[in-house]
Order: sequence, then structure tokens, then C-alpha cells
Amino acid sequence: MPEPTRLRTVRATRYVTPLREGGSMPGLVEADDDGLYVVKFRGAGQGLKALIAEVVVGEIARACGLRVPEIVIVEVDPLLAAAEPDPEIQELVAASGGTNAALDFLPGALSFSPAAPVGVTPELAAEVVWLDALCQNVDRTPRNPNMLIWHGDLWLIDHGAALYRHHAPTWPEGAAAARFPLIRDHVLLPFAGSIAEAGERLAPRLDSATVERIAAEVPDDWLGGAADASPPREVYATYIAQRLRDGAFAAEAEEARRAVA
Repeated sequence: MPEPTRLRTVRATRYVTPLREGGSMPGLVEADDDGLYVVKFRGAGQGLKALIAEVVVGEIARACGLRVPEIVIVEVDPLLAAAEPDPEIQELVAASGGTNAALDFLPGALSFSPAAPVGVTPELAAEVVWLDALCQNVDRTPRNPNMLIWHGDLWLIDHGAALYRHHAPTWPEGAAAARFPLIRDHVLLPFAGSIAEAGERLAPRLDSATVERIAAEVPDDWLGGAADASPPREVYATYIAQRLRDGAFAAEAEEARRAVA
């Protein structure tokens, strides 16, 4: 099974272009390893918790064997903003000095369309639904699938809206046992096979050591900052472990699947 790997850190050398499809205004950035990355900026309105979710859920998906572009930590120098003519981008980049989250850019990838579900099998669809139910991802809908087709395969992107309950002032109290009725809006639910069987395949890959290693990848400066008040990383590992133990999320997703079958 895929093992979570240590996230690489690269340094941004050039802001290439904004990607205005997302509400957080990610940008395509060139880095000192000559790679191109889609950067989620810490200065965007969603704050550091969106970056935490991007790393934690993206790496959980990878540990499950699902395809996710490489996630890296990108060091951004606020001076990069000086070369940008757009005042909105200048402000965003200037406010994002330090570490940011980024995904490897997949050149030529196309957005997933439920009208032509390329690369999707019932088993794969069920696994993605199971993942998003586990991590309470509110942003995998027909309107905004957050999936790409690249070389005929399905790739998962944009997990910043997952773990959405960590934005609540009461987090993590009660979050692990919370229902997730929004799973009924999942774009892959009509294509999914058994969610229970997907869980049988994937849950063993998320043992406590694996989830703790993933949580350890969250940079220190994303946690506990005064502006964002993020909780300690151990809370995320505990949250995932409790949801896996409880298992109610999978039953809820299976019930939603049967309702659309």
C-alpha cells in the first residue's frame, strides 16, 4: 500500500498566473526545482485551516491508494508580489510570506464531468465517496467536482474545504461523531458501488501510525497561530481515528447511495 512520504519544501521563484476558478484564488507558481505548482496561499480568506485540510486529507487519500498530485510546501517571499500588476494578487502574495501548500501542476488535465465519467469504476467511485465521508469534504459536488482526468486516470485535488468542522469554535468537541448529510450531494454517488466494501479495503490502510505520520507533515507555523487559532496536529489524528472507529459515516454514505440507486 502507498506510504505517506515526507513532504518536500520548495521555494517560489516566479508567480506565473492566477487560477481564478477557485474562491481562494490559487496561483500557478514556478519553484526553484523548475517545477510548476498550484499554490494555495496562506493569505487567502480561508486561512491556515484550509492549508491544513489540503495536506491532511490529500495525504490520507494518497495513503488509501487514490491518485493525488504531489503535495509540497512552498516558501513564498512577499517580494514576489512586487512584479504583479494586479493589486488583488499583490495583496494576496504579500500576505502569504512563509510556508504555503501546493499541488504539482498536471499539464493538459481536464476537469472531471459527470456527463462523461472517464476513469471511474464503481469501486473507485465508492472509495472516493468513502474518503470524503470520512473527512467531511463538502466540496466534491456536480457543480464543483474538484477532480481531474489526466492520462485517462482520475486525480483528486482541492481538499481545503474538507474537515470543515475545524472552523467551528467548539472543534473538536463532537466533530468526530457528527453526521454528514451533505454526502448525498457527492458527484460520484450515482456511480458508486458498495461503500461498505470500499471501507473494508481502505480502512486498514489508515492505521494510527499512518495517520499520525500524515498529521506530522503539517508545518508548525500553521498550528496555533493567533490569527487562525489552529489546534494542535494531534487533534487531527485523533479525529480521523475516532471516525474510523465509529464507522457511522460509512453507513450514512451507504444509505445515501441506496437512495440514488
